[in-house]
Amino acid sequence: MDYFDIFVSMLGSTVRLSIPLIFTALAGMFSERAGIFDIGLEGKMLASAFAAATVAALTGSAWAGLFGGIAVSIVLSLVHGFASITCRGNQIISGVALNFVAAGLTAVLGQAWFSQGGRTPQLPRTARFDSITLPGAEALHNVPVIGRIYAEVISGNNLLAYLAFLAVPLSWWVLYRSRFGLRLRAVGENPGAVDTAGISVTWLRYRSVILAGFLCGFSGTYLSIAQSAAFIRDMSAGKGYIALAALIFAKWKPVPVLFACLLFGFLDASGNFMQGKSLPLIGEVPVQIFQALPYILTCILLAGFIGSARSPKAGGVPYVKER
Repeated sequence: MDYFDIFVSMLGSTVRLSIPLIFTALAGMFSERAGIFDIGLEGKMLASAFAAATVAALTGSAWAGLFGGIAVSIVLSLVHGFASITCRGNQIISGVALNFVAAGLTAVLGQAWFSQGGRTPQLPRTARFDSITLPGAEALHNVPVIGRIYAEVISGNNLLAYLAFLAVPLSWWVLYRSRFGLRLRAVGENPGAVDTAGISVTWLRYRSVILAGFLCGFSGTYLSIAQSAAFIRDMSAGKGYIALAALIFAKWKPVPVLFACLLFGFLDASGNFMQGKSLPLIGEVPVQIFQALPYILTCILLAGFIGSARSPKAGGVPYVKER
């Protein structure tokens, strides 16, 4: 395998591994821009992955699985919203609690319903989102450089992968060009001013967490019935926290979120690719070192060593309407 083959393989793997991070980071962006910190991204991703695989296994339909995953994720978002917005509880504790509930409940229900150690049955291809070959991919495959990248990186992904990249400019438009986005950004900075303008802070924040749940449903569904063919216990493997780190690194902006997620996807792809490989002058390096790179970078980013990121001013602060 020459260097260009290695480059194309890693580029394709980077794209595929970054998809759940993109959906989840965008979900966190909408929630936190409205002033609701969402540590529960991990739990919503895991719960939606389980729901999607379960519904797809029972119905044989990938679309039914997607709707099931989105529904469960939105329900968890509403629980978080009720605790954080209506009850004015601690948003961090609420999110962590959701993560624990999702991790435990998916394992218990998976074992109770399917008796396969917490996983769901293997899904047939008809119950999954299969890869899509774009027009001209086969014809351009032998074209140097551009043809290979188009045929093996851009083409051959599933529908949810293309929706993830489409979600980035759409999120940018919603956040910066729509009335809803203007109000959402305002409520995250100064909810009192929004309330004075006659806009319901509570309803606006609820809509933001519902939108976050909607996007998390896509990320979980991608994990279990697009990237994989079943739900596996704890299959999110900390991706919700990595997406949160990417969101902070990108300073809550949609386009930088995309590149931050691609960076984490590249590090994850490097860990997979370096299994059994040797580095010049060093020799074989334990694969665990490469697999740990995304989590190490997450710690570095969250510790604030790379630049400074200012969160929305009203983030994490329950709003109390003035009488």
